[in-house]
Amino acid sequence: MAPPQKQMRPGRQLAVLGAIFVVLYLLVFFGGGASGSWQDRLEPKLGLDLVGGTRLTLEATNTVDGQAPTAENLEEARQIIESRVNAFGVAEAEVVTEGDRNIVISLPGENRDLTEVGSAAELRFRKVLQVADGSGAAANPPPSPSATPTATPSGSATPSGSATPSGSATPSGSAAPSGSATPSATGSASPTPSSSVQVTASPTGGEGGGAAAPSLSATPAASPSVTPTPSASSSPSATPAASDGATPVPASIEEQRRAVEQKVGAAAWEAANGLQSPTDVTTDPSLVEKLKPFASLTDREIAVLPAQMQFNVPQITCGQLDARPPASISAVDQQVVACEFGSIKYLLDQAKVVGTDINDANAVLDQTSQWVVSLDFTGSGQEKWTALTREAFNNEGAACDPSALGDSGNCRVAVVLDNQVVSSPEILGVLTSNSQITGNFTQQDASDLASTLRYGALPVTFEPQAQQNVTATLGASHLRAGLLAAGIGMLLVIIYSFFYYRLLGSVIFLSLVLSALLVFGALVVLGRQIGFTLTLAGIAGMIVSLGVAADSFVIYFERLKDEIREGRSPRSAVSRAWIRARRTIISANAITLMSAVVLYIVSVGVVKGFAFALGLATILDLVVVFLFRHPIMTMFARTRAFLSPRVSGLGRALPARDKPAQPRNPRAKEA
Repeated sequence: MAPPQKQMRPGRQLAVLGAIFVVLYLLVFFGGGASGSWQDRLEPKLGLDLVGGTRLTLEATNTVDGQAPTAENLEEARQIIESRVNAFGVAEAEVVTEGDRNIVISLPGENRDLTEVGSAAELRFRKVLQVADGSGAAANPPPSPSATPTATPSGSATPSGSATPSGSATPSGSAAPSGSATPSATGSASPTPSSSVQVTASPTGGEGGGAAAPSLSATPAASPSVTPTPSASSSPSATPAASDGATPVPASIEEQRRAVEQKVGAAAWEAANGLQSPTDVTTDPSLVEKLKPFASLTDREIAVLPAQMQFNVPQITCGQLDARPPASISAVDQQVVACEFGSIKYLLDQAKVVGTDINDANAVLDQTSQWVVSLDFTGSGQEKWTALTREAFNNEGAACDPSALGDSGNCRVAVVLDNQVVSSPEILGVLTSNSQITGNFTQQDASDLASTLRYGALPVTFEPQAQQNVTATLGASHLRAGLLAAGIGMLLVIIYSFFYYRLLGSVIFLSLVLSALLVFGALVVLGRQIGFTLTLAGIAGMIVSLGVAADSFVIYFERLKDEIREGRSPRSAVSRAWIRARRTIISANAITLMSAVVLYIVSVGVVKGFAFALGLATILDLVVVFLFRHPIMTMFARTRAFLSPRVSGLGRALPARDKPAQPRNPRAKEA
């Protein structure tokens, strides 16, 4: 015989449940992050499929050396991209890997261009060795140059304003050396574009000889409309030696180069290899026809050509160079070619300072209230930066061609981000402190660039595949459909409960309502505290939890009927049925909860939202089971209605106990 049970006091458990509701909804209306009207405070954070926003798919491509991306590289790239996206100030953004090549970015509530977050963000600082026209105009020189090249130093930093190619020895693409230590930013032939970026520094100390102060200052680059002309010093001896052979070329690149050679033809390939300078076509017009096939090359074919060929062939324009695949010029130990302003082609030295030498990058306001990006170098990075500026300031080894020198006769250092030059300032002194990237930045532009540099370069290169802007109208229709499905599911459970259990159906109804209120309040609070967003998958998880909750009712009520059939009173049967059914209910919910936890850990994307919602609803259902269902059943057992077979829903159990016992002998009944 079971030991007597301690008398239960249902009021205490109901009071605990009431206290939970009070605390939860105090957090909903007055907790951290609560603002706006009362209706606004009751709104949970909605996911992309409900509130609209932006979704971008990035596909990982093979690296330049032909190696396929690994799972570790994809995960590292995902974390960096997630950090960049979160820097926008939207903690509910979702960045997940899809398959073995894709990363999917979802940004709820905002329609914005996300393609930049997938940029490689490989920052390189390289000396400018030579400058050439990249607009393609040099590919069609005048039939016969009439002027004789002469070198005439100018006392001003203003280049010639003539846009017509001439035989002047002073390249119109750069200013002649002047006696002024401060570069001039004026000149009709070299306007500074509104989108230009410059680098400045305010060092605590430095070296610099005749420089007024050790600082990086932007010397206006050549105007896109001006075509560089032959320089008197543009001889083979003055051309910096190519370093393409310094590092073994991967076999895959050699194969692609052979394919390009076959495409352009042997004559064009031989002519390109024989070029010593981009201006050779002005002295030998026959080269123009031979080099024409290079104009038809694709961006990927251009990327595998040697740097010296990319620079010397005038048919290879900045449009082709800027369109090269990501990481095309990421090699730090090789010379590369890149463009600035979309039309000025630079031959750049090896990278002496790279993005990993930067410790931090922040968007700040300078003394003129302009937004700039402040660069904080690491210890070793600062040493490299100082060495690079010393090398550029002194033009060690005369590495910089006169066409690449600034107004003060010093080398320029190009700031290269991925495949493009964002700035090419002249070095006016040896810098021993940090620097700033300045320009016509808005706060958003500066913040985006700073976050891109701060979180480092991606280990995998990506190409944007599809960016989808989900409208709020589409999201609202999804939300209505999800809520309608949840409402229909709850209504069917309630109808069945009242039909089969009658009075006990009210217990089911009240339990589901309380569970829904707990889940809703928890969603609002969790959305503010941890950024949890409700998606269609989450709504699906809550609908599934309705079935789990209904199962626990069936287990309890059917056990209650069994106890009454065994001859126990309703009051006694309620407590005994609870003790026996409790283990089964806990076990069933524990299995569901463990499944949700495992699914949350191993899944990605919207499946995580489904698992989280299912687990949350299961836990709160257990709270309602212990703090409401059992206490309310104890209170019902003390009422007369509970003893009525027609009202209580125990009709098949109670009559079996109330009917008189039947005699075994039929004749005794007749007597």
